[in-house]
Amino acid sequence: MLVVPAPPDGRLPDGFAVRLDPRTRRRDGGATLLGGSPLRLLRLAPRAAALLGSDRLEVRDATTAALAAHLLDAGVASPSLPPVGDRDVTVVVPVRDRDLELDRLLAALRADPETAELPVVVVDDGSREPVRASPGVRVVRHPASRGPAAARNAGLAAAGTDVVAFLDSDCVPLPGWLGRLLPHLADPRLAAVAPRIVPLAGAARGWTSAYEDVAGALDMGARPAAVRPLSAVSYVPSAALVVRRAALGSGFDPSMRVAEDVDLIWRLTGAGWRVRYEPAAEVAHEHPAELGEWLLRRAFYGTGAALLAARHGGLVAPVVIAPETALTWVLAVAGGRWGRVAAAGLVGATGVRLGRRLRRPGEPLPVVLAAVLTARGLAASGQSLARATTRHHWPLAVTAAAVSRRWTPLLAVAAADGLLAWWPHRSRTGPVRHVGSRRLDDLAYGAGLWAGALRARDLRALLPVRPPRP
Repeated sequence: MLVVPAPPDGRLPDGFAVRLDPRTRRRDGGATLLGGSPLRLLRLAPRAAALLGSDRLEVRDATTAALAAHLLDAGVASPSLPPVGDRDVTVVVPVRDRDLELDRLLAALRADPETAELPVVVVDDGSREPVRASPGVRVVRHPASRGPAAARNAGLAAAGTDVVAFLDSDCVPLPGWLGRLLPHLADPRLAAVAPRIVPLAGAARGWTSAYEDVAGALDMGARPAAVRPLSAVSYVPSAALVVRRAALGSGFDPSMRVAEDVDLIWRLTGAGWRVRYEPAAEVAHEHPAELGEWLLRRAFYGTGAALLAARHGGLVAPVVIAPETALTWVLAVAGGRWGRVAAAGLVGATGVRLGRRLRRPGEPLPVVLAAVLTARGLAASGQSLARATTRHHWPLAVTAAAVSRRWTPLLAVAAADGLLAWWPHRSRTGPVRHVGSRRLDDLAYGAGLWAGALRARDLRALLPVRPPRP
């Protein structure tokens, strides 16, 4: 059984600072915070509201440390710390039959003053031509391939430092990446922090490259975030990941050839560790340019969902939605005229129930706030359902649209989903290529997902779950 140790009890140190996320809204004179993922409403005690006099809070004592930790864990704030350097770090690179890519990565490390002198462990996972050691580079060789998880574990065991930076051989770290990640380790409960994965400049281009530039599977976006299941950033890839060695315990699951990084992140957060995503640090990645290879990679990613479902159950669910919200959308899409009337009634009832829960004793019903939260929740759930329809459940959607005209609006959902996803990136890519690539992406991933679920005889990766209680 893979073991992850419990995090230490130490609080955030003095000088550690957090800043409210720009999307977090302050209400009631700063006594109420609305934000996070999933969206939540935080009511601060009077003393806490007074301490949080601005959008930035610096830890000065046990009280401010507890408040800063609460804001981090609620997802409404992120660390606000200056870059640092001069910390003992070992870079671990798993590789198999990628000599040119490995040379490019090592050259980038040596060209960056922050990483030029760092020790490097290269784990040769059964390459046809063994990797040769070079100054500052130690090679650990597996005569036969054991997979990326086992290779990273071997590098972790060979590292002689408390902090390890994993980099895949097809990555090229951009200058300053490590100095922007290391400050997060001032948090004693932080197990791992990941940079943003961006396209590699000058790499080969293909038909889907423009789509990959703005919607890459490894790119978690432009906003810093807490990483945890069922949130906006539910995992980070191990293509580039800085970890606290003591937190990983048994490390990656060597029996998993795909999704082993997601499994590790979820085991860490389940044990009480924090994991952060820091997009201010960037690592470039060479994406597949050839269409066939790109589709196979996407399908391969999809097969990992069944493996995660076997280990983590509903955390891998494609949709997190309350039953009444799901019924609302079914009635609105397929219920005809009277179905839409019933859906409107359900929305109103949801808003009234939420208003009653939000009302403070002795105060009137917060109608506007309840309406705003209800509308935001309905929009988010609709977007999530549309995404699942076109990505995870497209075989069911296509079948339903084929057998009944009542479900033909699902075909319009596919076009609307693609156009809405393209709009924020319209200056960088055209609508036809973006929508076409998105549909190919979803077809490949969904095919892999269904193949993995059927092979495992486990459909949990396809089933929705209720939202967790805050």
